Amino acid sequence: MIGWLDCAAGASGDMLLGALVDAGVPVAVLQQAVNALGTEPITLTAAAVSRQSIGATQVEVAAPPSRTGRTWRDIRALLAAAPLADPVRALALDAFARLARAEGRVHRIDPEEVHFHEVGALDAIADVVGTAAGLHALGLTSLVASPVTVGSGRTRGAHGPIPVPAPAVLEILREAAAPLAPGPAPYEMCTPTGAALLAAAATFGPMPPMTLTAVGAGAGSRDLTELPNILRLLIGTPSATPAAAVLIETNVDDLDPRLWPDVLEHLLAAGASDAWLSPILMKKGRPAHTLHVLCTTAALPAVRTEVFRRTSTIGVRELPVGKTALDREYGSVSVSGQEIAVKIARLDGNVLNVSVEFEDVRRAAGTLDLPVKEVLRAATAAAHRSYG
Repeated sequence: MIGWLDCAAGASGDMLLGALVDAGVPVAVLQQAVNALGTEPITLTAAAVSRQSIGATQVEVAAPPSRTGRTWRDIRALLAAAPLADPVRALALDAFARLARAEGRVHRIDPEEVHFHEVGALDAIADVVGTAAGLHALGLTSLVASPVTVGSGRTRGAHGPIPVPAPAVLEILREAAAPLAPGPAPYEMCTPTGAALLAAAATFGPMPPMTLTAVGAGAGSRDLTELPNILRLLIGTPSATPAAAVLIETNVDDLDPRLWPDVLEHLLAAGASDAWLSPILMKKGRPAHTLHVLCTTAALPAVRTEVFRRTSTIGVRELPVGKTALDREYGSVSVSGQEIAVKIARLDGNVLNVSVEFEDVRRAAGTLDLPVKEVLRAATAAAHRSYG
């Protein structure tokens, strides 16, 4: 299962809790994780609400005022001692570490000495641990978040007025290289806790192709006029999509031409689906070659490395390209006892192309002491009889 967070209205800890409950995670799962902390009593309650006529779930955290001034060191010890599942503890620790680093940079102090005010209060601790427990319960293999709406204007913190986006929010999202936008509402749309949980639990990008199994909407505290104040969580199974292809190109005028066969061989071994050369004429009339390499995005790093290792180029062009491939299968035919591999290409189940492996043909010709053209003709005829 995979998930995607629609952060068009920002993100906060209570919105994440609401989205998880609305998507099907029982409140009891979140409450159990919060109870495991052993702090003052904290109660989570969920209620159905409406935001601009869109139904959502709002989770409220009820906790007494905390008389304990907790530093990052204190919270780390609290989480380490609690009987939490390891993935829950790890995500909570990651989120609070990001908060500590951000607050440390904002206040120019050691993160170990950061005193959590808003974000260290009991309700924020419950937000972090509850969200970590809810995501663990869903068992997602990946979670992606959209660009984050952060809001604008002013809000009030423990030390007085704070510009929006809050400095800690900006530090957290900067560190995570997260895309952000102000959005239409002049309010704080993304809290430091929400930003830290997004950065710790998700990567950022467009919605991955999926077949939906659940949608959860977590409500923010305000019912805004500018947009529905909800955080949506989409859950589903990954949809099969064609592998994206990349075309790597570079012009080379100073490589010994005798090296090109070795270059092409190693590029194919590194994962390229095809590699070829085009003769060109460069500036000052210098003869050269353009190297073209086609590969998937997954193979791109390894293939790119081989281009730099095996050629004299100092730069490459990388172009995303569309690719349509016929369904293919593999077989074999026999020519005078010599087995030769065959590739069959189909469209909608119909055979369109049948080709024999030339290296097998050449090997068989040598073994049979026959001209290559005769073995090629015989193998091609046998392949069409068998598969055409």
